Amino acid sequence: MGHLLKITFIGLLSGLAGTGLGGLSAFLVSKTGNRAMSTILEFSAGLMTAVVCFELLPEAFSLGGTTCTFAGIITGILSVVMIEGLLKHSRVLNSGENTGLLRAGILMAIAIAMHNFPEGFAVGSGFEASPRLGLTITAVIIIHDIPEGIAMAVPMRAGGLSRFRAFAYTVLSGVPMGLGALLGAALGSVSDRLAAACLGFAGGAMLYIIYGELVPESKRLYLGRLSSLANVWGILCGIIISILN
Repeated sequence: MGHLLKITFIGLLSGLAGTGLGGLSAFLVSKTGNRAMSTILEFSAGLMTAVVCFELLPEAFSLGGTTCTFAGIITGILSVVMIEGLLKHSRVLNSGENTGLLRAGILMAIAIAMHNFPEGFAVGSGFEASPRLGLTITAVIIIHDIPEGIAMAVPMRAGGLSRFRAFAYTVLSGVPMGLGALLGAALGSVSDRLAAACLGFAGGAMLYIIYGELVPESKRLYLGRLSSLANVWGILCGIIISILN
C-alpha cells in the first residue's frame, strides 16, 4: 500500500509541477497589447500542435493501431464540441469582451486534464517496470507539461480571469495524473488499446481547441505576420522537444 501511495504522490507532484510552472505565466500577463497576446497564443498553439502530432498521436498509433486511436480522436473532438456548446450558453463565461479567450483557456484546461490521466498511467507503469524508468518518464512529463500550462493560463488570464484563479485552474489540471499513476501502478501494465484510445481522445480534443478556439481568437486580436511566424516557431520548438524526448 505504501508503494502505491508513493507512486501516486510522485505522479500527482509531477502533474502539479509541470502545469504549475507553465501556469506562472498568468502572473506575467495583464494588459498585454493585441499583437503580443496574439503572438503568445500562436506560439502556444504551434507548440501544442507539434506535441500532439509528433509525440502524442504517434505513441497512440504504435500502442493500439489506427482504429482505437481514431476512435479516441473523434470522441475527443465531439466531446469538446459538446462542452463548447455548454460554455457558450454560460452567463459567467459570456459576460466580458474577451469571452472567446476565456472559453479557449477553460477548454484547454479540460482537455489537458484528460491528457494528464494517461500520462499518469505511464508514470505508474514505468515505476512498476523499474524506478529508473519511472523517474525518467516523470522528468520528461514535467518538462512536457510546462508549455501546456502556458497554453491554459495565457488565454484564461487574457479573457479576464484573475491571476490567482488562472494559476489555480492550471495547477488543478495536473491532479488527474495522480489518479492515473495510482491505477497504472496498481494494474502493473495498461491495456495498449485503452491507452491508445485515451491518448487519441486527448489529441483530438486539443487539436480542435487549438484550431477552433486559440488560432481564431489570435487572428481576431491581430492579423499581422508576427503571430503566424510565432506559430511556425512554436511547431519547430515542439518538434525539437519531441526529438529530445
